[in-house]
This record gives sequence, C-alpha cells and structure tokens, in this order.
Amino acid sequence: MVKLLHRQKQFIYFLIAGSICASFEIVLFKVLSISVPRIFRQENSFYGIHYPLSNILSTVLAILLNYFLSIRFVFEQGKHSRKREFTYFMVVSVLTMFGSLLLFQVIYGKVIDDIAVVNLGFYSFSSEVLSKTGAIVAMAFINYSIKKKLVFNG
Repeated sequence: MVKLLHRQKQFIYFLIAGSICASFEIVLFKVLSISVPRIFRQENSFYGIHYPLSNILSTVLAILLNYFLSIRFVFEQGKHSRKREFTYFMVVSVLTMFGSLLLFQVIYGKVIDDIAVVNLGFYSFSSEVLSKTGAIVAMAFINYSIKKKLVFNG
C-alpha cells in the first residue's frame, strides 16, 4: 500500500512539474511564434515546417526547466552520477522533442488546419497553441515512462 501511494505521489508530482513546464513551453511558444516571424519571415512555414525556431527554442528551455523540477521534486537520484543522469535525461528529452515536433506538424497541418481559434469566452486558443498542447500531452506519458525506467531507475 505504501509503495502504491509512493508511486501515485511521484506521478502526481510529475504531473504538476509537467504542467508547469508545459504551460511555460506553450506561453513561450506563443510569444516566439508571434515575435520570431517578424525577424525570420519563413518561420510560419520553413520548407513546409511550421514554426521550427519557436518550437525548438520553447521546447529546449522547457526541457531544462523540467530537468530542474524533476531532480528537485519528482525523482530521486538513481544509480547514475548527476552528469550521466543529465546526459541521459537530455538524450531522452531530445528524442521525445523530435517526436513532439513531428506530432505538432501532423496536428497543425492535418488535424487542426481548419480551426482558426477555439474561444472559451475567457480565453481563445489558436490552432498553434492547440497543436502544441496536443503534442505535449501525447508525449508526456512516453517521456515519464522512459525517464523513470532508464534515467532515474525508479
């Protein structure tokens, strides 16, 4: 019973840390997706890839925040040194980042292409934000499983 509660506690902390990082990533992505095209006009569609710089910058910074929150609040140090743990964490994060970027392209280009804005009354979600949110949520569970088993050995 105690182990079950511990697992749930860890997963709840992971969800909280992930929600903080996802919110940070989405807000940063939105800011960048508005400001970067003013400097780099091809940002909206760079060889058919939508918002590549905004996606990569927001994701990398969210990964760094996620590492800090993960080692501080979610996972205990595993059998690896901090340096190796950070390296494994970043390798897993970069691989899942590419999965997330690919999923964003699919959702943005194929699924949500016709939706301009979803208005909730108090907030409006653009198709970019909806696509980014969908990609983050889909990859979060894969990310947790891999990091728990391979990076932090828990």
